[in-house]
Amino acid sequence: QVQLVESGGGLVQAGGSLRLSCAASGRTFSNYVMGWFRQPPGKEREFVATIDWGGLSTRYADSVKGRFTISRDNAKNTLYLQMNSLKPEDTAVYYCASARWTYSGLGTKPTDFGSWGQGTQVTVSS
Repeated sequence: QVQLVESGGGLVQAGGSLRLSCAASGRTFSNYVMGWFRQPPGKEREFVATIDWGGLSTRYADSVKGRFTISRDNAKNTLYLQMNSLKPEDTAVYYCASARWTYSGLGTKPTDFGSWGQGTQVTVSS
């Protein structure tokens, strides 16, 4: 079982930047696809970005493409999400997640992921 702990959320003005981190422990981090999801107030959890186990392939939601960058450091067992040009509609609780199976494809659905962090709040003011 993997444990995931997010950090780096906070309050930022529109146009600003934040970097989220997700520290993983409990199993071989580098064997699993990792992802970021978010849940805006009153809405369903939605896909943000995903990255393969080697960090070479990524996928993004259209709403964040060109503004957000997902990356990972397998030596540090850490996943990152660099968020630039933030907008008020990016306000949400952000969750990192680990795929259910080793060496799986770049899933974009919550059901593709079996382990979740507790979430970190990101609030973007206008």
